[in-house]
Amino acid sequence: MAEVEVRDIRKAFGGVPAVDPTEGDILIGGHSVRGLPPRARKIAMVFQSYALYPHKTVEHNISFPLEAQGMTKEERATRVRWAAGLLGIESLLQRKPRQLSGGERQRVALARALVREPQVFLLDEPLSNLDAKLRASARLELKQFQQRLAASTIYVTHDQVEAMGLGDRIAVLNLGRLQQIGTPDEIYHRPANTFVATFVGSPPMNLVPRDGRLVGFRPENVRLSTDGQRLEGASFACHVIRIENLGSDRYVYLRLKGDAGDTNVNAKLAVAEQLPVKADEDAQLSVEQRHLSYFDQKTGGRIAA
Repeated sequence: MAEVEVRDIRKAFGGVPAVDPTEGDILIGGHSVRGLPPRARKIAMVFQSYALYPHKTVEHNISFPLEAQGMTKEERATRVRWAAGLLGIESLLQRKPRQLSGGERQRVALARALVREPQVFLLDEPLSNLDAKLRASARLELKQFQQRLAASTIYVTHDQVEAMGLGDRIAVLNLGRLQQIGTPDEIYHRPANTFVATFVGSPPMNLVPRDGRLVGFRPENVRLSTDGQRLEGASFACHVIRIENLGSDRYVYLRLKGDAGDTNVNAKLAVAEQLPVKADEDAQLSVEQRHLSYFDQKTGGRIAA
């Protein structure tokens, strides 16, 4: 698997062509690609729109980049059959894109990228045109596809479920600035700042002002009681605003009282658990110490307990 490394890359404007970096380098498999034209970098890309040629068959869509390379007809046919077999689209080779479903078009676009035998795949929101049900199955297919090839894959998405489900490492960006790089577990349980804490997770992490800093905790780590029982960690007096039953889980909407002010927080409880509170009553909210995160109230950065 080729490692993609970006070294001190910087892009400045003002008389400088946009396609050339001002400083730094990009390496793939230990080799610089800064001076190489795109076609020589062994990178394949799949866009959100799939960009299939409507007048060509699936077979010709897949083989098109090989024709541009001057590959023989026999070699092209061999690679097309291999890629189509890997993605389960052998029966679609003579169809036109208009005859395909969204999921089938996505696989054709992947096959077209695959036949080039790239070192790196760049996937730019390839599932965003699919409905929710198809996206779930397509995520599984993509993960299996990547594992079979053992190819480095950079995947761009605004969907945190896709990022958490597909990524080995995740880079979280906000307005073009890198906020955190880490495993899905690190991103979720140890967010680097309040942006990551509230961007990843549904419902997002609760943030409560206390002693000049923000105390963060995930909704599923909240424990509620009406008998004043507290856990070692953080406890807050609260009022139950509303309870939603979503089938497997209940969302409990709360308003904190006392030093925390009128801060609203959420709790996520499994339906299998006995519901310890009722709507429109006072309760005690507690979170174990191991589930707490702390952030600077001014900068939003993560700080030690």
